[in-house]
Amino acid sequence: MPLIPTTRRRFLRGAVATCAAAIAGDAVLVDPNRPRIVRQEFFLPRWPEEMDSFTVAILSDFHYDPYFSAHPLRAAIPMVNSLHPDLIVLTGDFVSVPEIGKKKRGANDAEPCAQLLRQLAGAPHGLWAVLGNHDYETDPDHVTHALQAENIRVLANQSDAIERNGARIWLAGVTDVLSWTADLSETLHRVPSGEAVIMLAHEPDFADEASRFPIDLQLSGHSHGGQIRIPLLPPLYLPPLARKYILGTYHIRDLTLYTNAGIGTVMVPMRLNCPPEITLLTLRHAKR
Repeated sequence: MPLIPTTRRRFLRGAVATCAAAIAGDAVLVDPNRPRIVRQEFFLPRWPEEMDSFTVAILSDFHYDPYFSAHPLRAAIPMVNSLHPDLIVLTGDFVSVPEIGKKKRGANDAEPCAQLLRQLAGAPHGLWAVLGNHDYETDPDHVTHALQAENIRVLANQSDAIERNGARIWLAGVTDVLSWTADLSETLHRVPSGEAVIMLAHEPDFADEASRFPIDLQLSGHSHGGQIRIPLLPPLYLPPLARKYILGTYHIRDLTLYTNAGIGTVMVPMRLNCPPEITLLTLRHAKR
């Protein structure tokens, strides 16, 4: 049989199709399942010198399901434990709103998610969380109880003190901003003037409001970092209140914000140029 000549156009079409298939394969099978560790060091003027080098591990946006997001979460847990952070924080969306059927059904994934998360062990100042918009749209009470049953403390417009070496800072957390229940005045009412505050808020764009309060550091998720990032193009989809501060470090007035890219996926089980993220922050006193 004579060979069919390969024209340049046919070759290019084949190359493009092969590259597209390879990229799609990576986006589904590789990128979503290989968490990376991102290390950041922040110098905060109100951070006490006695707590210099305090470390915080951040995870976010688990969107638990047993078929896709469970895998990067299982991979992330030993990675976090190997970092030996002083504090671990979880910034929401433990479950997902179902595409079809009753919204409350999505909250049933809170138990297996929390049972995995309880394996995050050894942080001397504990494991803390706030809820995200998917948690609120399903059943926030159910998600909260599932987390608390595994000794994960949930902050809902609350602050609690963390002490070390005779010094004190405050960990604050608001309810989901998109639920219209977040209340910074209520959250911070126990915090004495002049003491450093770390605030957990699921939606990063809330930083514009938080920067009007005496908050030193806001930790957020929600954006998934864009989830699918094609070079030279903006992210294909960003949810409300995650369109301004999409990924990484920002400074708004006196507030430092860090937006974590998340662990799981939403809508489609794909990540491209945006792998699951474990963030390790080292916090230091900044001399004025």
